[in-house]
Amino acid sequence: MLWRDFLALIKPEVTFLVAIATGSSYLMAPATFSIQLFLSALFGTTLISCGTATLNHYLERNYDALMHRTKNRPLPAGRLPARLALEFGMVLCASGALLLYFLANPLTSGIGLLACFSYLGIYTPLKRRTSACTFIGAIPGAAPALMGWTAATGKLEAGGWFFFALLLIWQIPHFLSIAWIYREDYQRAGMVMLPWSDPSGDTTFRRILLSALALIPLSLLPSYLGKAGVLYSIPALILGFGFLLAAWRADRCRSRYQAKILLHASVLYLPLLYGFMLANKWSISFLGARQ
Repeated sequence: MLWRDFLALIKPEVTFLVAIATGSSYLMAPATFSIQLFLSALFGTTLISCGTATLNHYLERNYDALMHRTKNRPLPAGRLPARLALEFGMVLCASGALLLYFLANPLTSGIGLLACFSYLGIYTPLKRRTSACTFIGAIPGAAPALMGWTAATGKLEAGGWFFFALLLIWQIPHFLSIAWIYREDYQRAGMVMLPWSDPSGDTTFRRILLSALALIPLSLLPSYLGKAGVLYSIPALILGFGFLLAAWRADRCRSRYQAKILLHASVLYLPLLYGFMLANKWSISFLGARQ
């Protein structure tokens, strides 16, 4: 069905995580809550993310046709014309940027456009030139977490950069596990992902382990600064060590099966961490209101 092909273009699983990151950072910002501003930030950022994903499908359609994992996507499979995807992606990006500009603030709109252009103009072509593309692509990939904060406050502040850094580091084990699972596919399409030049996996899994390890002290930073209590710090510690355990097991076996478990662990880690952050904030607000 046609709607399913358009849905595939916007990468709904990625869009879901983008919405969670944006909404969580907005809700954690020290600003008076506005439902209009919150929905504007959420929908505007999500629209830019959907448009960027669609335009990425357009740019990589010929390479997607070479990979088993992606050859049945709407463009390489010929179910949608490339020009239609191009126009669809441009409309989504423009709509998201305009929505953020007029209903949130120009700063958030500018960050969204910068993330879109750098993802498509820098990260996408670098995937065929250097294995450093994963880290480079993680920079625009972390922008939604910053955008939620700037939409709420209108400023670039330490709290927004904290959420940016958290999403940035989280992406390393998440995307390297994908690169390991589909390393033959990426090589077939000429994508210079790290596992291509690292067949033993030594460097790949070292970076996965270091990133998972770095998430533990980073995620506990709000507790160190007195911004979070045990309702957040204890679950954050458990989640961090659980994620590190999944990374360690993947390193020990270096199999597709364990890499998939790590991938699933990464998808669970971030929403759960955000959930405990919000629960901690709301519990503090509730107790403060009763005193």
